[in-house]
Amino acid sequence: MPDLSWLFSILEILIAFLGAYLVAFWVGLILWTVRDVRSRTRDVLVQLMAVLMVVIFNLPGLFLYWLLRPAETLATAYDRALEEEAIMQDLEERTACPGCKQPVEPDFLICPNCSTKLKRQCPNCGRLLNLKWNVCPYCAK
Repeated sequence: MPDLSWLFSILEILIAFLGAYLVAFWVGLILWTVRDVRSRTRDVLVQLMAVLMVVIFNLPGLFLYWLLRPAETLATAYDRALEEEAIMQDLEERTACPGCKQPVEPDFLICPNCSTKLKRQCPNCGRLLNLKWNVCPYCAK
């Protein structure tokens, strides 16, 4: 009977490498989940539950996490909120003609659409004044 001990030692080495690979893969999944869930929520309980799902259930836990994780990252939500705020601020700054409701620029004296007087010019300093103002706030005349 031939000596097959060399075959068993090679098989043991292959099994050891496969085991080390699987452990490294499992740790990599856990670390990826930690980083991903921290970028998506500040809730510590949600973070803990997501990591525990991957620690306990491995690939099925990662699949469950992918299904249940928040759709957007905190950075994306912050960027979207900034964009919405900028749009709202831009809309608030825009003025409309009281006569025809068409958009007008803040430095228009009259509406170019219907010729409604929007502002008047200070006779002393030449700055634009609101029609309701009795005194120029720039030169006090």
